Amino acid sequence: MWLRDELLKSIWYAFTALDVDHRGKVSKSQLKVSEDFDVIEFYRMCWTLCYKKNIYPQRLIISDNDAFRVWCIFNFLSEDKYPLVIVIEEVEYLLRKLSEAMGIGWNEERFVDYKLQQNTKSSLSVWELIELVGLIYFSKGTERQILSMGINEVFSELILDILKQGYMMKKGHKRKNWTERWFVLQPTLLSYYTCEDLTEKKGDIILDQNCFVEPLQDKDGKKCLFIIKCSDKSFEINASDKKKKQEWIQAVQTCIQQQRLGLLSPHREARLRRRELRQRQRVEEDDLSKRMRRLQASNESKQKQLEDMRMKMEEAAAKATLEELRRKKNQSDLQDRYRMDLEREKMVRQQMEEQVAQKSSELEQYLQRVRELEELYHRLEEALEDERQAKQDEEAARKLQTRLLEQEAAKRAELEQIYLQQQRTLSQTEAEKEELRAEQLAKERELQAATQLLERLESERHGALEQYQEVSRKLERAANKTKTWKDKVAKQEGLVRLIQPGHKGPQRITNWGPASFSDMELDLRKKSWQESKNQGAQAQ
Repeated sequence: MWLRDELLKSIWYAFTALDVDHRGKVSKSQLKVSEDFDVIEFYRMCWTLCYKKNIYPQRLIISDNDAFRVWCIFNFLSEDKYPLVIVIEEVEYLLRKLSEAMGIGWNEERFVDYKLQQNTKSSLSVWELIELVGLIYFSKGTERQILSMGINEVFSELILDILKQGYMMKKGHKRKNWTERWFVLQPTLLSYYTCEDLTEKKGDIILDQNCFVEPLQDKDGKKCLFIIKCSDKSFEINASDKKKKQEWIQAVQTCIQQQRLGLLSPHREARLRRRELRQRQRVEEDDLSKRMRRLQASNESKQKQLEDMRMKMEEAAAKATLEELRRKKNQSDLQDRYRMDLEREKMVRQQMEEQVAQKSSELEQYLQRVRELEELYHRLEEALEDERQAKQDEEAARKLQTRLLEQEAAKRAELEQIYLQQQRTLSQTEAEKEELRAEQLAKERELQAATQLLERLESERHGALEQYQEVSRKLERAANKTKTWKDKVAKQEGLVRLIQPGHKGPQRITNWGPASFSDMELDLRKKSWQESKNQGAQAQ
């Protein structure tokens, strides 16, 4: 299979050279070749057909024969695609082999400069390779003979599959004499010639999987002996020294092992491995480029998402600004409302203080009346009237206390509503908490002030209640004194009862008990309470 592929490459060059009209057709007479042919001669025939149209030998520092060898090496190392080209990695491999064969060492910087001159070009045609080897790369400081020897050595190694060659002594099969021969080792056979020009072949040792090689003990005055045993005969060979002996044994053993494993020649196996490595690298590069494209697409998508998020954040910031303005407006409205409530509370407090002062003056008047009752007996009826008036005041104070309690409850409910509204305002957004904290502290101070106001109102209510209790005690003492005066009057005047019992109709029940007030007294108290209520409403 590999021979067919390599022959097709040479035929392609011959076909291209014969197709003068570029119609893709060549006559059969032009392609007629003898069936019994040598591969190298076949290569040379194809080379003869194509090289004169593509190169100028006078420009090269190598001979036509060396150019032919480079052409063969190109066909061996080129890719299996048409038109044939050799990739830059195989060009580096060939130049390394030539440098080693010429013994000049590999110059990495020189090859890097050459690749930079090629720019993006990743492959060469055969004519460009011949020009590179014969004109450009080895033109400075290289003798033509050394270059020719290097090309010939690489040609022998890669094209002729010569793995090892050199002089050794071989023992004859008939006369048993030792004769010096030039041995050439290839993957499937070991040939021996009379001399190194390979003009007269004396025989071949066929190497197959049944052969094996082993060292021999010294005998017949010969040292460094080894034997190659084949299925039909054995060959005794004498190397020049122990190192050569070991190298030849190792090389022959490697060829036999390759035959047993069914592998190609070492150079073809190495070529396949290099191609597989390049293929893997291309696949990895393609995968990397695909991943890079996916990453780039993902990056673009993320950039778009970030742009959308930025737009949304700007919209949210605008909304937040509007919301902040609305919140500040609501806050100012709340502050105005709280200010009005505080002013209203101050007015209520002033009214309560006025009412307390009024009640105090009434209390003084009542005490004055009681003193007048104690001093004057004949004004007993006026004292009783004062007593009724005190009871009426007491009822008004009780209603006042009830109203204060209702106002206190309403104020407490209003403060609770303010507190709940404050809590709702604080729980609207987490971002507004820090901004509303100062407002909360202000409201808490207002709440504390209102609470203190309530406490003062509560203390004033307790004071009013204590005054009311004091008035009740005084009324009780006045009633006792009045009762004492009644008893004295009864003894003196013989009166059994000054206040006659009322009619027998249904009795009215008040906070003072059944029949504490008459209908007239209740009407008077109702009228007085109504007047005080109207006065309070007008004052507000």
